[in-house]
Amino acid sequence: MFYLFWILAFIVLYLPALAVGASGGENMAGIMMVLPGLFYLATIVPFLAVSVRRLHDTGRSGWWYLVTFIPLIGGIILLVWFATEGDVGDNEYGPDPKAGEPGH
Repeated sequence: MFYLFWILAFIVLYLPALAVGASGGENMAGIMMVLPGLFYLATIVPFLAVSVRRLHDTGRSGWWYLVTFIPLIGGIILLVWFATEGDVGDNEYGPDPKAGEPGH
């Protein structure tokens, strides 16, 4: 859910700059790109924290996030890992966050 809201917020901040740039206001579009840039800088640490937590849920070290530096394939691998179900029960990174939920 974090990624969904992060992407939606980024799009909402980016679209006005894109619209102004498409209408021929390159200088104003450059100024308007400050908002998405500041948003990205303000959310980089929470973004990385959620990514590492998700990797821990699947039993992988947070260092596996560096796989994103492999062009094209790295992002796809990380997306697949993020979409897979986490480990059932405790792993070396802590207890299962879904352990108390019914049906798990």
